[in-house]
Amino acid sequence: MLTETHPIALRIAALLRERGEKIAVADGATGGLIAASLLTVPGALDFFVGGGVVYSFRARDVLFALPRDAYAGMRGASEVYALLQARAIRDNFGADWGIAESGSVGGSSHPSGAPAGRSVTATVGPDGFEHVAVTETGSDDRICNMGAFTRAALAALEEALAR
Repeated sequence: MLTETHPIALRIAALLRERGEKIAVADGATGGLIAASLLTVPGALDFFVGGGVVYSFRARDVLFALPRDAYAGMRGASEVYALLQARAIRDNFGADWGIAESGSVGGSSHPSGAPAGRSVTATVGPDGFEHVAVTETGSDDRICNMGAFTRAALAALEEALAR
């Protein structure tokens, strides 16, 4: 997996370094693979400030430091939820960019009822930039979905940085 995502991570790193900007990552159903992909780049400290895997309410509370009512009416694997997370991870880590993925990889039921194979990636950046991308694999294959969601998130990030 990381061998496959390394080339795009190199391109993302080059774009961030060229801009003199840094990113923070909130992995969800990707289980840390977005961050791990970026960390395959030597000298990642130049552009990567940190992040975490948001796989529980406790992790969400610690990483985002938002009151519980900030999530009122939101469901996981939704556009509004991913955007809230991307903004929070960026702001809490003092980065220029934030990326958050929230999805349902399959193999078990998602707490919000999201169908297996659905992922939402939100990317936020300087000057009010915000973009949301939805990936639907239609698959219940947990491992394949984790890879597909990671590749989609990295592609969305590269597209945002290249704009």
